[in-house]
Amino acid sequence: MNRCGKIAGTVLLLTSLAWAGSTSFISTWKNPNFSQLDVAGRKVAVFVISPDESMRLGPEETLATELRNRGVNCVAGYTVLPAELAKDQEKAKAFLQKVGLTDAILIRVVGKNEELHYMPGTAWYAGPYYQSFWGYWDYGWSSVYSPGYVYSNTVVTIETVMFSVEKNSLMWAGASRTTNPDEDIRKAVKDLANAAGKRMRKDGLLKKQ
Repeated sequence: MNRCGKIAGTVLLLTSLAWAGSTSFISTWKNPNFSQLDVAGRKVAVFVISPDESMRLGPEETLATELRNRGVNCVAGYTVLPAELAKDQEKAKAFLQKVGLTDAILIRVVGKNEELHYMPGTAWYAGPYYQSFWGYWDYGWSSVYSPGYVYSNTVVTIETVMFSVEKNSLMWAGASRTTNPDEDIRKAVKDLANAAGKRMRKDGLLKKQ
C-alpha cells in the first residue's frame, strides 16, 4: 500500500472509531460460566483488528490508557504483538504467553452505512376556501408551505469482545451503535471505554463502582 493509501485508510479507521454522540450498546452477552472478574493481578491487552499496524497505534494506545486510568493493568496490543504475526496463530500464541497476558479485549468495526431520512413538508392554511371565489382567493394567497427535505446519518457499528486468554474462552461480547462520526479519536475511545465498562458492570462481569 502506498503512502496516500495508508493515510486514507488511517483516516477511514479513525473516522469509524470516532463519533459525536455518546456510545450505546444495542446488544451484549456474558458467559454464565464466568463469575465477577477481579482485575487485580491480571494483565489485559487491547487489540483493534486491522491488517495495517499503523492503523492500530492510536486507538489501542488511547483505550489502554483509559483502562489504566480505571485501575486495569492494560497494554496496547501492538506493543506485545507485531502486525505481521497476527494471522499466525501459533506465533501469536507464543508471544502472548511470553508476556503473561491473562485477558484480551478485541475491537472490530463491523458496519458503516448511511441511513436516509425524509422530513415531510408542512402547510399552514388561513381563511375560508372553496365555498366562494374570494374565499378560495384568500386561501390560495395566504397558505404557506414548507417543503420537505432528506437528511442522512452515518451509522457505525462496533463489536467489542473480551476473552480469557488463559482459558481460551469468551467472557463478554457487545455491539455498539452510533451516528454521525467525527475525528475526535480520544473522546470517541473514552466514550467507548465508559460505555463498555458500564455495560460490563451491569452484566455482572465487573464490580460496580
